[in-house]
Parts: sequence; structure tokens; C-alpha cells
Amino acid sequence: METTLNNTKLATFMNVQEFLEHWQGHRMLTRRTIAAFPEEALFNHAIGGMRPFAKMVMELLGIAGPGLKEIVSGDSKPLDEDFKDVTTKAQLLKLWDIATGEVNEYFQEITEERFQEVFNLFGMYENKNYCSILYFIDNEIHHRAQGYVYLRSLGIEPPAFYER
Repeated sequence: METTLNNTKLATFMNVQEFLEHWQGHRMLTRRTIAAFPEEALFNHAIGGMRPFAKMVMELLGIAGPGLKEIVSGDSKPLDEDFKDVTTKAQLLKLWDIATGEVNEYFQEITEERFQEVFNLFGMYENKNYCSILYFIDNEIHHRAQGYVYLRSLGIEPPAFYER
């Protein structure tokens, strides 16, 4: 795909598959961050009024797969990040892996034209679909950074952020 700017052709710097691979690199790093936590700290450790990391991960689980499913189907539903039955790291990691599969599945179903369409995600976030997906990634990076602060406060070296 090429675009023009002031009558100059510009090549696309990243295709859709590369975009997905970039996101999945972040998801793999976030998974390693979840795995680095001691079980108790994952669900209970907090600093400065922030939520425990498990709660942040549950927010991410409520966004990625369900958000892409909404973009594909065009059916908007309220955001659901309530995973109250999840009480162990193993359960959280299993859900993360399921969501990773959903990201792969639904992302492949989004046409290039659909990336440019405006959609009211979760019935409350109106934006172009590619902007919503970029938000999913930005939000994950933000919460992973909070997880890094938690790990360091526990004396645990977090995964190298550049190893995606």
C-alpha cells in the first residue's frame, strides 16, 4: 500500500501482519511479567493507591480479545473486566494465552478498510479502529510498566523490556 503526500509516493512502513507481530511481542513480554510475580504479590501487592497487577491484567483481558471481536462483528458491548473467579497465577496465565489466540484470530479478520472506520468500542470509545488497537497496545505497555515498578519494589528483576 502506498499513499501520497504533496505528490510524493510514500511506502507503507509496516503491513498488517507486522503490526500484529509487534503487538504479540508486547503480549509475550507482558506474559513474562505476569509469570515473574510471586502468587501472593500478583493479587495483593500495590503501591500508592494503584491496583494490584492482577487487576491491571484483568483490565487488559477485558479489552484485547473482546475489543477486536467488537471491531470484527460491529456489535458493541459494555467493557467487562470482572474476572472475580480468577484467584491464581495459573488461571490468569491461561486466560492470557486464550486472549492471545483471540487476538490472532480476530486481528486476521479485520480488513484494511476496517482499520480506518470509526467505531464506538464498548459503547463508549469512539475512534478509528486502528487508533483503538493502538490504545490497546499503549494501555498494555502502561500497565506492564506499573508491574515493573511492583516487581522492583519486591526485589525482583523484571524481564528485559526490549526482549520481545
